[in-house]
Formats: sequence, C-alpha cells, structure tokens
Amino acid sequence: MKKKTKIVDFDEHLDKEYGVRGTKSRELFEEGFEAFKLGIMLQELRKNQGLTQEQLAKKCGTTKTYISRIENNASDIRLSTLMRIIREGLGGHLKLNVEL
Repeated sequence: MKKKTKIVDFDEHLDKEYGVRGTKSRELFEEGFEAFKLGIMLQELRKNQGLTQEQLAKKCGTTKTYISRIENNASDIRLSTLMRIIREGLGGHLKLNVEL
C-alpha cells in the first residue's frame, strides 16, 4: 500500500523546515539564500559578457579567487566592492530594494 504524499507549496515547505518568517532560523535561511542568489547573478552576468573570473577580477581590481568565492557563496562581500565589480567589471549600475 502506497503512502499518500501531501503536496505543499514552497512557502509551506519553508515554514516547516526553517520556521515562519520573523523567526531567527527562517531569517538566517533567507539571508543565506539572498547571498547565494547574488553569487549566481554575478556568475551569470560575467558569463553573459564572455568574461572569465580572472578577466573580471582584473577589470575591477580584485583577484580571481575572490570572484570565485563570491560566486560560490563562500565569502561575504562589502557593498563598495560589489558596486565596483558591477560598475567597473561588468559596466552596470547597482540598485537596491528593501522589503519591509
């Protein structure tokens, strides 16, 4: 006899696994996920411009290792550094959004 699996939406899953929004465990998860998304976004932007990590690093005055660490969510990044990577390395402009 097969066990029936209840299908839940993603928010319900997150509530169950990490707690509801506002709890410490959920906020830690959300912060980590945002950092992960930032790394993926930078990697996609870099690849779309046909740049290697080393080429991007040279354009914005950092190292290949640092770019790799950002892309792989292994390093916190200063806002000023992020802005420099986007401006000088990728030719873009950073805009921030705050949700309350």
